[in-house]
Amino acid sequence: MKISYNKLWHLMLDKNMKKADLKRATGISTATIAKLDKGQNVTTDILIRICETLDCELNDIMELSKEDK
Repeated sequence: MKISYNKLWHLMLDKNMKKADLKRATGISTATIAKLDKGQNVTTDILIRICETLDCELNDIMELSKEDK
């Protein structure tokens, strides 16, 4: 399975929020933003902080998809 955070980027666009704004509001690092950008794993603590900041649920910011073989 592959993680996609495309929903997060779309939600941020809807809220006129940039990655730097998310970083400041949640206290997450630049490295974590880069991991999200690349669809890499991040801790659930980070995901929860993002959800609390954006007032949303996990399924609003991420989704799982099957990897192409």
